[in-house]
Amino acid sequence: MPSTTSVPIPEVTTSGRSAPSEGHALRLDIQGLRAVAVGLVVLSHSGVPLVGGGYIGVDVFFVISGFLITSLLLRELATTGRVSVRSFYARRALRLLPASSLVIAVTLGGAWLFLSKARLAEYAGDALAGALYAVNFRLAAAGTDYLAQNSPSSPFQHFWSLAVEEQFYLVWPLLLLLAWRVTRGRRRPIAVLLGVLCLGSFAAGVIETNSSAPWAYFGSLTRAWELGAGALLALGAGRLRRLPAAIAAPLTWVGLAGVTLAAVWFDDETPFPGHHALLPVAGAALILAGGCVPTPQGAAWLLGRRPLVWLGGLSYGWYLWHWPLLVIAPAALGIVDGTAGVPLALGLSVAALGLAWLTLRLAENPVRFHRAFRKRPHRALVLGAALSSGVSALSLTATAVPPTIEVGGPAPALAPALSDAPAPQARLTELLASSPTSLPSNLAPPLLKVRSSRSAVYRDNCHVNYATTTGPCVYGDRTSSRTVVLLGDSHAAQWFPALERLATTHGWKLVSLTKASCKVAAVTIVSGHEPYTACDTWRTAAMARIETLHPDLVVVSSSDAGDPFRPTADPLGQWTTGFEHTFRELADPGTRVAALLDTPWPKGDPVDCAAENSLQLRACANHLPDATRDATRGAALRAAASTTATTVIDPTPWLCAPGTGICPVVVADTAVYRDESHLSEAYAEALVPVLAPSLDRLVGAP
Repeated sequence: MPSTTSVPIPEVTTSGRSAPSEGHALRLDIQGLRAVAVGLVVLSHSGVPLVGGGYIGVDVFFVISGFLITSLLLRELATTGRVSVRSFYARRALRLLPASSLVIAVTLGGAWLFLSKARLAEYAGDALAGALYAVNFRLAAAGTDYLAQNSPSSPFQHFWSLAVEEQFYLVWPLLLLLAWRVTRGRRRPIAVLLGVLCLGSFAAGVIETNSSAPWAYFGSLTRAWELGAGALLALGAGRLRRLPAAIAAPLTWVGLAGVTLAAVWFDDETPFPGHHALLPVAGAALILAGGCVPTPQGAAWLLGRRPLVWLGGLSYGWYLWHWPLLVIAPAALGIVDGTAGVPLALGLSVAALGLAWLTLRLAENPVRFHRAFRKRPHRALVLGAALSSGVSALSLTATAVPPTIEVGGPAPALAPALSDAPAPQARLTELLASSPTSLPSNLAPPLLKVRSSRSAVYRDNCHVNYATTTGPCVYGDRTSSRTVVLLGDSHAAQWFPALERLATTHGWKLVSLTKASCKVAAVTIVSGHEPYTACDTWRTAAMARIETLHPDLVVVSSSDAGDPFRPTADPLGQWTTGFEHTFRELADPGTRVAALLDTPWPKGDPVDCAAENSLQLRACANHLPDATRDATRGAALRAAASTTATTVIDPTPWLCAPGTGICPVVVADTAVYRDESHLSEAYAEALVPVLAPSLDRLVGAP
């Protein structure tokens, strides 16, 4: 390894590679810090339990990047009085695009071969967004879609951090150049301006974490302060170099302890970034600040060790390769749930490190140091545009030409079969017993569109998310004297297509009151390690709203998933009391209550399973009693209903064949489920003929 004085300071990307700039010594401690950061990310993604918060390695990368790249920009400004924006982006293209384009192309091929055929278009969209450095917006939008929150991780998900960084660098060089000219090169006013912007970004991150966690996590606005923190250090580097060694050395160890503490203390349930991001960002900043003063007593003694420096040099490639391997390899190896255990994940991560080394030697360095690009930024920009265009074209092609899903012959149309039958329940029982063994050629809607179907309750944002507490919506005949209310969580909202159809046909006014994971029973459950008090607040407001409506009927339903925040030794009694409280509060004179038991759950993701086993659908079917998520919850609801004159409707015979207990994923020409627990829009609407008699009796005549 070259000596510290003979190797220049590197420009760094979010996860990695360095590039020289003349006349400044390499900070080996920064190379080692990059190794620590990427190591934490990889260990966390591999499921190593002691580093559940290893994702904070990305925050460390942001601080390093802001520090080093701003140092280069300031050096150029001090030397020439200007910043060559063209040269800046040319360097970025040469650093980032050869490796990232290769990884995107190979990952897309792996997804085509081994991942769900039903999700290939989704993954190709992620690949396109990754190539255009916009995948963070796509992931944030998906994270706020309640019906998409349990989707398996995209093999391109890790590109979000590169997207955030590049979005920052679309603005920062120009802003720095403008501020430099306005202040005539005085760093203090620039630091004040940047500090104000960082405070605003940090505040936005704290607020957004509480209101919309996906946008807080993936958003560039809420993450910009972390890169800005590194930039502030670069602006104050001159003062930092004058720190006494007796102060600088302890700062680095305190900083390293802060990074380590965040990695072992935080986990997936930690509200992040929010104020928690202060710990890893401050830790990285202290390491960089104290490291401005070379001292053998500082953390550089550890971070500058040869293995860490070597690993830091491979951090970008390792970051790029490890995640696709962790996502795709288990599926390629035939692991049923597609998840690698810790030993396999660590082995795959080692393999990813080997790929990173090969990528550096065969792709990154040959391109970056090729004489064709030396002092020719326009060529580098053309290369970057060509690589981005090529990967984008590949992604669009994958979207336009998805892999073939084999199908069998046509099946009877479910909705007409039930609506035309003199005994809809009997006809449905026949269709359940004779469910197709192959995906019907006339599946309606087609399998690839089952998940994307959205009823009005979702299109109109009437299904309230976790943080919001209001949002009732009215459908059907809004002037009707007969009012029906739908109350509960997403397992109530799954019945909306059927109820809307009934409301339109029968002239009811339908009021939808549903909230994510909010149980009908008055029991506080857990959400993010904390009591889900937003649900309790919303439920109280919903009950008050129902009281003013004086409805003829309230249809309630909720998922059997979710644990009480304060569990008792008698869960049956706890849930029974909770249901009784709600049912009694709803049962005003003139108002009847119908409680729909939770639907049987499928085995895994039924759409993915049907795509992979399109000619053997029985492999995807679940069975009773395994399909019942929580029998105790159902028993509690029945017990509460018996004491409160509440009508209980059990949908199990509508989804599982009596006698055999088989719960198919396709009945006639219709997919039963849209995901791991919710009915498909088409199936719920097709069940109107079997649901209608019970509700008609309860609502009565006008």
